[in-house]
Amino acid sequence: MGSQVARILLEDADALAARTGARLELTGIAVRTIDAPRDVDLPRELFTTDAESLVEDADIVIELMGGIEPARTLILRSIEHGATVVSGNKALLALDGPTLYEKADAAKVQLSYEAAVAGAIPILRPIRDSLSGDRITRVLGIVNGTTNFILDQMDTTGAQFDDALAEAQRLGYAEADPTADVEGHDAAAKGAILASLSFHTRFALEDVYCEGITKVTAADIAAAKDAGFVIKLLAIAELVPRDGADGTGTEGVSVRVHPTLLPRDHPLAAVHGAFNAVFVEAENAGELMFYGQGAGGTPTASAVLGDVVSAARRLVLGGPGRTETTTGHVPALSIDSVSTSYSIGLDVADQPGVLARIAQLFTEQGVSIETLRQSIHHADDAGQATAELRIVTHRASEAALAATVEQIQDLDVINSVTSVLRVEGA
Repeated sequence: MGSQVARILLEDADALAARTGARLELTGIAVRTIDAPRDVDLPRELFTTDAESLVEDADIVIELMGGIEPARTLILRSIEHGATVVSGNKALLALDGPTLYEKADAAKVQLSYEAAVAGAIPILRPIRDSLSGDRITRVLGIVNGTTNFILDQMDTTGAQFDDALAEAQRLGYAEADPTADVEGHDAAAKGAILASLSFHTRFALEDVYCEGITKVTAADIAAAKDAGFVIKLLAIAELVPRDGADGTGTEGVSVRVHPTLLPRDHPLAAVHGAFNAVFVEAENAGELMFYGQGAGGTPTASAVLGDVVSAARRLVLGGPGRTETTTGHVPALSIDSVSTSYSIGLDVADQPGVLARIAQLFTEQGVSIETLRQSIHHADDAGQATAELRIVTHRASEAALAATVEQIQDLDVINSVTSVLRVEGA
């Protein structure tokens, strides 16, 4: 990505100067190894390993190195020297964004990070600026291209998880160590950023409930397809009503990442391959969807350059940096506070009375069953007949649904709970 940003700054210098009102001079590129092979041919004299000196003399610092350190120290040093900072570092912003925002506000400089979420898709500026006069109530996003590619492969080809992951690695969508993607950590970092902008409150990574896709099986995908659903890894941030201690109604925000069943007619269900999309619900604007390439050097460089041009125009025209719009504090709520639906897979004894016992347990927990499907009769190792059940519940509190699953596991007619997935949009 860094090489592509440098290439555009050099190749499109005249066009960028016309848009900003001043020529953007690339003064240097900090790298770990000057002679490392690169996809883009750039002037060697621009490279340096002395990042600290480089940031002290710049009006705009572009940080694309990733990780926590030394990125955090270099960003803070840039702010101290009065530089505008453009970053794509979602991990750092999710972990320690509040500190960086406070420092930028105090120094009256701009900290921009459009490239940190959903690659080329312009989503952060629309939320921060275009929807600033509205009230966002919910954001759902496919914000990790690797996991979307894997789940899409499983859905369209019937591949097992490991095979789909291997294909993602072969095509360069997944790293050799895909943990950050498949365990949901990357999406969680982006979810924290989306929630912070949407609800004008600083949320950190620790506020995000996170589940990855490693437990999603081909059987889950097939069952979802048979029922008219598709499975996506979603980052969800939503306002949740709650009762205050004094009996008055208040609101909090739930931020969560987990595999989710979506109806196949939902707009996000049609997002294929490594593409990203963010679905926004607002009181006045209604439903909005932003779709595009969520990764890759050139698409993400587009988002970086958008921030750079905006920052350069501000420097030319004068005035303070665009600060963060934190107008209050909406508490972060645990996932137990949300209302959702479950899709539960069960391996059960195939005998009379089993369905009645399961239904009775759901009734005792205050959870209503919407649909129940039974299939795949077979015999277990002891020769006993078994069957597979797939239950989709009506909406209920997460706490009640989790308690129901826990109680089901204790029934002597249940061999195992094979899967638990949440359902949205139904």
